[in-house]
Amino acid sequence: MTFYDYKQRWDWDKMTRFIESASAADVERVLAKGVNISPEDFAVLVSPAAAPYIEEMARASAAATRRRFGRTMQIYIPLYISNHCTNHCVYCGFNCKNQIGRVTLTQQQIEREAQAIQADGHPFKHILLVTGESPRHAGVDYMAESIDTVSRYFDQTSIEVQPLDTADYEMLIGHGLHTVCVYQETYNEARYPLYHPAGRKRDYRYRLETADRLGQAGIYKVGVGNLIGLENWRTDAFFTALHIHYIQNRYWRTKCSISFPRLRPFVGEGFQPNYPTTERDLLQLITAYRLLSEDLEISLSTRESPRFRDGVIELGVTTMSAGSKTAPGGYSDWEQNKELEQFSVNDDRPVSEIVESINSHNFEVVWKDWDLSLNRNTSKLSRSAL
Repeated sequence: MTFYDYKQRWDWDKMTRFIESASAADVERVLAKGVNISPEDFAVLVSPAAAPYIEEMARASAAATRRRFGRTMQIYIPLYISNHCTNHCVYCGFNCKNQIGRVTLTQQQIEREAQAIQADGHPFKHILLVTGESPRHAGVDYMAESIDTVSRYFDQTSIEVQPLDTADYEMLIGHGLHTVCVYQETYNEARYPLYHPAGRKRDYRYRLETADRLGQAGIYKVGVGNLIGLENWRTDAFFTALHIHYIQNRYWRTKCSISFPRLRPFVGEGFQPNYPTTERDLLQLITAYRLLSEDLEISLSTRESPRFRDGVIELGVTTMSAGSKTAPGGYSDWEQNKELEQFSVNDDRPVSEIVESINSHNFEVVWKDWDLSLNRNTSKLSRSAL
């Protein structure tokens, strides 16, 4: 059984009605349970009835996060290395129908990007490699080479690329792959083809089962999420929470993280969100996910405004990106390559300002995932004792 099979127990329309029908009494009942609630209880916390309880949810989320993660904030930076794509995702600037310049960086160009990031003076140790989905331009061998290249500059490498087979992930883990982020975009299977009319991404089930293949390959961490704005954000959040619950229970050796990609402006078709969300809605999601799982890593990208990102530092978020450029070649030569970006960032502050803001909340900036280093050292000690 995979998550696709497991998910069939829940109907989209029935869950939407369940969420909409939740009452204040239901919300109070769930809040009394504390942290590590069920996906069904999570559905109550993202309901309209929970909106008046956001401050209470935020207090509970902040307390749970401090207990588990302390006053720390992990920082990473994304590196876009290819915008070639064979998919026609109607909401994305990289889609194959969009008339933009296309580029896949060579290993020498990737190294220049890594050097440009390091030259900025900030001790980034965790990098996220991002590509469009084009096996011909950015296939598995290219990803392995790219991981090798950036590993000379960064201690941990994550990827956000096309879904791969289990054997491919096993090979990349051998090259030092740390985390894979793969977003389902929407869990609404009936409407999924409307947003993905062409390309390999049209295969809903193969994408949905990516986390299963990652768990089987033994990945350290998997990042999931839905694109906020495509479908009813409350229902999509429930199915994302269901996915997290499934991963944490079935692949318990694999850590899990959640991100909140909200639709941002991009060059091209000008797709508009079907279900716009406010920052208050996003805060409701963040706090509900924390109450779903005390161990869940919660990441907030530069898609969101500086004011909002600063405001949620203490309320449940554990990881933030900083200094992001969403175009291949954007760090070494932004003026030449800015037209290649996937979407426009919202928080474009210098890294130093973001770090200063985090520190002003009496939080410590963490530049890498120290848990992984600890686990490796512990494993070495265990083997040496045998």
